[in-house]
Amino acid sequence: MANQVNWQQFDEAFKDLYCPDNGRPAKPIRRMVSLLMLKHIRNLSDESVVEQWSENSYYQYFSGEQSFVAKMPCESSELVHFRKRIGEKGIELMFKESIRINGKDSDEDQGTIDTTVQEKNITYPTDNKMHRKIIKKCVSIAEKQDLELRQSYIRTLKKLSLDQRFRNHPKNYKKARKADRKVKTIAGRLVRELERKLPAGLYGTELVLFHKVLSQKRHDHNKIYSLHEPHVQCISKGKEHKKYEFGSKVSIVTTKNSGVIIGAINIEKNDYDAHTLDPALEQQQRLTGYALKEAFVDRGYRGVNQVRGTQIYTPKPFDKQLSKYRQQKMKKGFQRRAAIEPRIGHLKSDYRLSRNFYKGITGDNINVMLAAAAMNFKRMINIWKEMFFAFLFRLFQIICQILKFLFINQLKPKWAF
Repeated sequence: MANQVNWQQFDEAFKDLYCPDNGRPAKPIRRMVSLLMLKHIRNLSDESVVEQWSENSYYQYFSGEQSFVAKMPCESSELVHFRKRIGEKGIELMFKESIRINGKDSDEDQGTIDTTVQEKNITYPTDNKMHRKIIKKCVSIAEKQDLELRQSYIRTLKKLSLDQRFRNHPKNYKKARKADRKVKTIAGRLVRELERKLPAGLYGTELVLFHKVLSQKRHDHNKIYSLHEPHVQCISKGKEHKKYEFGSKVSIVTTKNSGVIIGAINIEKNDYDAHTLDPALEQQQRLTGYALKEAFVDRGYRGVNQVRGTQIYTPKPFDKQLSKYRQQKMKKGFQRRAAIEPRIGHLKSDYRLSRNFYKGITGDNINVMLAAAAMNFKRMINIWKEMFFAFLFRLFQIICQILKFLFINQLKPKWAF
């Protein structure tokens, strides 16, 4: 794969992001791009991929090194800065290259589309957790600004945490609910005290967020589920083992037969599946340069028949006027659509889509495209590996036949015909 990827396009696209005259010399662009690829192909963290690079000669050859280098390629934090530097457009360029490297397999005019959820790296949100985090952040802000609070509530919160234990026991339920209300009251007091004592405009965004968390109720819309990731959505996909997932919705577009991922986009809001078709197909057409003729989807996309020139087929009883041949073709298309489900499962389990550790909406968009690009690259690695082993097996067969022929001829008598 090191010889198949067009590394020159990354140098030309990212060279304007660096200053040639001032500051410390930059790391080679090919090395940084390859580290991002290897991270998701091998399902590693920033720290692990940097550490393994210094021990793995295959990683180093893939990154453009001509001899073994027994040291770290960069600090793990430099990968964070590099992702921010190239942004979503740079990651999309890597995704586009992963589609190109699959050759004719990515040129099919039929595709399958489905949505899933990439969960954010947050704990399961509860009111008590949110209110205690608000208290902790208010105390931290007061310490940074050298403000003296009327009360720190340290001992009070410790007593309340004991009352909140074993809340499911019938005798402790009322006591736990009363402690919950007390914690919320303390959080509101600290937020209002900070508003009075802080200069106007300072920490305004954080205080507005705190007020929204304290005022939201059970059945409100657009609730806040995390203080450090306020854009997180609560999404229910009907799974029995996981009723609610907290993250963002993702739309995946693959070719029908070969399974190459030709579209992977993050949806910021919890939209109805049919409403995600337009941005998903717009990205697919932008990356591949052509429009799909047909796309097969599940019943979650009901209500849409055509988007951006692509005919959308949803499972439903066939029209009596439809020919038997066409019914069989559509039936095979719907059967083939099911193949996208295990691919999404592999994206989550093998390519870091199950839990997103990148920050913000930009991090959501980046993680989706990097996971899809890694799966496309790994697909070609597996194909080349199978071709190489098939070549070795065929070569072994030929050598065995030659040795067998020589051995038989050596044992024949000289007078034999």
